[in-house]
Amino acid sequence: MEDILYTIPEAAEMMKTSQGCVHNLRKAGLLKCLKLGSYKVRRAELERFLQEYEGKDVTDPYNVKDLVECSEKVHKTI
Repeated sequence: MEDILYTIPEAAEMMKTSQGCVHNLRKAGLLKCLKLGSYKVRRAELERFLQEYEGKDVTDPYNVKDLVECSEKVHKTI
């Protein structure tokens, strides 16, 4: 049976990011989790998050930006 729940470290590894980043996404309400002893993320929620925020800069989860907007600013300053 495939895993349907991932720990924060597992979710971070799958997303190629840090555990702190996953916690920040959780705290900002962008990634829904549940707590069963420790925080867990459903596989379906990871898939939803990745699809919904594709093309976005979520480095600051409280200030999500389109990547196009970010790259335009970089080109204007160069």
